Amino acid sequence: MKRIPLTAFATELGQNKVAEMLGVRQSAISKAILKKRNIYVIQKSDGTIEAEEIKSFPASKSD
Repeated sequence: MKRIPLTAFATELGQNKVAEMLGVRQSAISKAILKKRNIYVIQKSDGTIEAEEIKSFPASKSD
């Protein structure tokens, strides 16, 4: 299992491809990057990917 920051993953493959792989729109990827959300793409050993966001708890109003 490999964890890669969304920004690095999108730089490598392109926002359109990453969006397609995660099942979201390209605009969602773009917005997440612009807002500097703490999102990691997880590449599993079987080749599938998923993403997770790390947030503090409790979330502050600025998050």
